[in-house]
Amino acid sequence: MQLRYFQSVARYEHISRAAEELRIAQPSLSRAIARLEAELGSPLFDRQGRRIRLNQYGVVFLRHVDRALSELDDGRRAVREARDTGLGRVNVASETLLTISSLLGSFRAAHPRADVRLFQSDADEMNRQLRAREVDFCVASQPLPGTHVESVELVREEVLLGVPHGHWLDGRDSVTVLEIADEPFVTTRRGWQRALLDQLFASEGLTPVLSCESDEPGASGDLISAGLGIGLIPAMSREAGERIPLAWVHVAAPDCQRVLSLVWNRDTHLSEAALKFREFITSRPLMTHRPADS
Repeated sequence: MQLRYFQSVARYEHISRAAEELRIAQPSLSRAIARLEAELGSPLFDRQGRRIRLNQYGVVFLRHVDRALSELDDGRRAVREARDTGLGRVNVASETLLTISSLLGSFRAAHPRADVRLFQSDADEMNRQLRAREVDFCVASQPLPGTHVESVELVREEVLLGVPHGHWLDGRDSVTVLEIADEPFVTTRRGWQRALLDQLFASEGLTPVLSCESDEPGASGDLISAGLGIGLIPAMSREAGERIPLAWVHVAAPDCQRVLSLVWNRDTHLSEAALKFREFITSRPLMTHRPADS
């Protein structure tokens, strides 16, 4: 318990706030920290009146405390999952749920004792979830930074231009970025779709004209079909027989593709369900269509 107390005080560098979070009396927390410092034979905080700051010894100790408590949390989780489900739980985050919904259904059918939880998250939220160990895996369309992550590429797919039927590009096989410089685009506010659009236009010294920005990548097809603009859609959507009526055009630009990767925190305990999920997803194709040069 002393280590939890120290971790909270170190995070806030404030006894009162830490005591409020821990739901204990402030004097009791102060005494617990004092006892810990006595056991270690070194102060962990510099005290200036009522203010405290983590000192050099505290910084060193905190790294080990964070690691130790994280291991304990993983151990509790492993025991709980083994008790509750037999196979354990796997938590997966993906930018768009359409990408892996079919695969997750197949996994659950193959491993009915596995408890599967799915989250829709953007790249920033995925990175936070991995660091906080809230998810085991992310199916990411963008690189997730950090030395704590490992990844394996799942698939590379061409990204096509979706246009509404009757549009002047309907029937075209391919188009250059310069030809669509003045076309209004449907895209996401952030994420791989927006990043790729900006990248393609920046390579020509241009900025795209935006007619609609959404927070749901899966809604782009509906918005394009409704005539609100044109947009970048992964080839997986066409190959999967998407219900939305669109015309598809190849973009004559290098690297007009999306790379999907499975990403995980190398320091996180993986349940048996999580290990089986990683084996399952890396051994099965997410799609049947790949770029011609792959």
